[in-house]
Amino acid sequence: MNEFTENSSSETLTSLAIDPDVLAKELAAEVLGDPLDEIDLKGFDSDEITAAQECETGLKWLQQGQEERLQGLRVFCEYRDPRSLPFLVPLLQEPCPVVRMSAVYALGRNPCPRAVDILLYLLKFDSNAYVRKATAWSLGNYPEAPVLEPLIQSLKTDVAAVRLWASSSLADVTTGSSEKAEYAASQLILSLQIDTEPIVRSNCIWSLGRLYDELSESRQIQIVDAIITILLNDQESSVRDEARIALEQIDNPEVQKRVKGLIDEGL
Repeated sequence: MNEFTENSSSETLTSLAIDPDVLAKELAAEVLGDPLDEIDLKGFDSDEITAAQECETGLKWLQQGQEERLQGLRVFCEYRDPRSLPFLVPLLQEPCPVVRMSAVYALGRNPCPRAVDILLYLLKFDSNAYVRKATAWSLGNYPEAPVLEPLIQSLKTDVAAVRLWASSSLADVTTGSSEKAEYAASQLILSLQIDTEPIVRSNCIWSLGRLYDELSESRQIQIVDAIITILLNDQESSVRDEARIALEQIDNPEVQKRVKGLIDEGL
């Protein structure tokens, strides 16, 4: 995955001590930045206390006021602890979008089957793009749940930030199932060809590269043709670079021969 995908935050929240109504308006802008990246765990030093102690503190925070609860959510975005689940699931229905978003991330780190239906609802209906974006990522950690079609729908129709993570999660939830992988790959190829956002196209390439070995030969040929077309014609250098990297990583002599031919021709 490209660097932007791993570090998609931009200028967002610098403090939690603001009016929730103002915060909701900030989030409604549906930009690519992620408020969770800026939540500060004051006084937390993982070099000084153990993960178990951090979880203990996080559990206490989840049962306190709004600011402490957000810090508790931040803990369980980093650590797994099944004791957090009874506190996390109800927060998916909180009116504050930052609470919902943070709970979604925490339930991606701490998957809970009881949360699936609510997460699917949020992915489809939540009015805030930050929450839908978090949900698209979180559902990638629920490969046994019926999340494939909802993720594909998000890749087709949602805003860029959500499409970005839906394309990544499709690779996560279909690994190990050739039938699911074929279905996901068909949409990833289409999105690679038509999506207007370079970063989404790049992520589609990355996901197709992950699925390649699980696909039929005919689908593999289709993927290689699509990625080579992008390599030759995409207007964005970052997307062309992703295409080149993906092709170089395919362990197939015929593919490498085609790539070498393009290089020899100066293309």
